[in-house]
Amino acid sequence: MRLSPPRSSKRKLSRSTATAVALAAVLVGVPLGAGPVAAAPAASVPDALTTADGFAGVAALGQNGTTGGAGGAVVTATTTAQFLDYISRPEPLIVQVSGTITLPVGTSDGMHPVASDKTITGLGDDARLTGGGLNIGLPADDRVTSPPANAVHNIIIRNLSIDGATDDLINIQMFSHHIWIDHNDFSNGDDGAVDIKRGSDFVTVSWNRFHDHDKTLLLGHDNDNAAQDRGRLRVTYHHNYFDASDQRNPRVRFAEPVHVYNNYYRDSSYGVAAAMDAGVVLEGNYFFSVNNPARVDFSGDLGRLVERDNVLIDCNHAIETRGSVVEPHTYYSYTPHRAADVPTVVPAGAGVGKI
Repeated sequence: MRLSPPRSSKRKLSRSTATAVALAAVLVGVPLGAGPVAAAPAASVPDALTTADGFAGVAALGQNGTTGGAGGAVVTATTTAQFLDYISRPEPLIVQVSGTITLPVGTSDGMHPVASDKTITGLGDDARLTGGGLNIGLPADDRVTSPPANAVHNIIIRNLSIDGATDDLINIQMFSHHIWIDHNDFSNGDDGAVDIKRGSDFVTVSWNRFHDHDKTLLLGHDNDNAAQDRGRLRVTYHHNYFDASDQRNPRVRFAEPVHVYNNYYRDSSYGVAAAMDAGVVLEGNYFFSVNNPARVDFSGDLGRLVERDNVLIDCNHAIETRGSVVEPHTYYSYTPHRAADVPTVVPAGAGVGKI
C-alpha cells in the first residue's frame, strides 16, 4: 500500500482510452464452503459473466442464486408505457430496453416499481432510462422486521444508462433479495445512485460506472434501523469505476459482511464508510486522489473494517481499520485481480456496451 503525503487540493487524473489491454479473469460465485482466495493472473481477458456472482449468487432464502426473468418471455420496450407495463407484471420476463425511455415523475417522485423475477437489460450501448428511477421492494414499513413472504426478489439490471432521476436511480428496500446490478452507467441522480436498505439482502453491484453524482451508494437506512438491517444487507461491490463520484462509495450501517473489492476510485471526498458496527472487507481496490479512502469513525457508532492489498495514490488519509469481520469466502469463492491492475481492468470493462 502506498500513501502519498497530504496535500491541499486534489489533482485531477487525465482520462485515458484503454488500448491493447491485458485483463484478468472475472470472478464467478460458487456455493458455500469454497476454497481460498487467490490473485488472478494479469494476462487473461475478462468476459462478462453470464450468471450472478458474489452475494447475488448465493443460495439462500429459498432462492438458488439470481436468475432474473430466465424462463420467461423476451419482450422489447421502446416506449415508456411498454416499459412500465413489462416491469410490473407478475410473471418472469426478460425486458429488453431499446433507445431512450423517459420515466415520468407523476405522484411517485419518479420511482417506478419492479416486480420479482425480472431481467431488465439494454440493447446495444445506447439504451437509457432518464428522468426517474427504479424501485425494487415493497412500500417502506418500520413495523415489518423480518422478511415477508411476498418480498421482491430475483431481479437483474444490466447494460443500461440511468440518469436524471428526481430521487434515486435505483432503490432496493424492504427485504428484497437476490438482486444483481451489473455493467450499468449511473449519473446525475438527485439522491442515491444505488441505495440498498431496510433488510435487503444477497445483492451484487458489479462492473458499473458511477460519475457526475454525489451520494452514490447507501447501504443501511439510518442509525435507528437496526431492527430491519442488522444481520442482513449482505452485499458485494466489485469492479466498479467510481469516476469522481464524490461520496458514499458505499456508506454502510449494520451490514456484515460487506465485500468491497477490485474497485477503482478516482477523485472523490471519501470511498467507504463503515458505521453502526457494520463489517466491511476491503481488498484489492485502487484509490487515486481520494481524501479519505475508508473510515470507521464517521457518524454514529464505530464500524469494523478489514483491509488488504489496497493501493493508495495521492490520498490525504490512510485506510482506517478496526476489529474483525466475517470473511466473504465463507459464503462464496472469488478470485480478485491484483490491485495494481485495477486502473486498467476496471475502466476497460465497466459500464455499458461491455456485455
